[in-house]
Amino acid sequence: MPRRNPPRKNLSPKEPKQMLRIIGGEWRSRKVPFPNVENLRPTPDRVRETLFNWLQNITPGARCLDLFAGSGALGLEALSRGASSATFIDSSPAATHQLKDNLQALKCQNGEVIVSSALNWLESRQTDAEPRYDLVFLDPPFRKEMVSIICELLEKRNLLSDHAVIYIEAESELNQLIVPSNWQENRSKTAGQVTYRLFYRDPT
Repeated sequence: MPRRNPPRKNLSPKEPKQMLRIIGGEWRSRKVPFPNVENLRPTPDRVRETLFNWLQNITPGARCLDLFAGSGALGLEALSRGASSATFIDSSPAATHQLKDNLQALKCQNGEVIVSSALNWLESRQTDAEPRYDLVFLDPPFRKEMVSIICELLEKRNLLSDHAVIYIEAESELNQLIVPSNWQENRSKTAGQVTYRLFYRDPT
């Protein structure tokens, strides 16, 4: 009788994951995993490349806030390019757990990961008693009408430095964003179903 090979044993539980590539900086071309979580859609490589070209003189030394962090693509890219720190906020335990692992694998000690909805986290901040951020990444779920609320809270809680820069990613059919009156749109671009915009804050 022909010999039968014994069934192969799965030595580790299969966890479906995708890979995120860091575009530039210290960790250029490094790939880190992120879990398959509903509505988790990392900012595409081409968009990140354009964005960080816009931010090349702003990112080094910046204190960053990555709201709706998901895979952490934007905050990780900023850290790789010399940001002084990044705070990642996301409500998914799976995404935040993986993000903590990725920061550890990258030997990064200036990234903080918090499991919370962006709205709850912002509402819990104590006005004038929190760090102020130089660079904010805002990539909320599409078609949930959250952008204006989040932007208002960033101002109300005094979480922005005087000349903060705010990046907003939203569905392309959202033609006009309601943002605080002292935010001036600096650049914008549309890629497929996504429009991404850069705002500069005027402290006056």
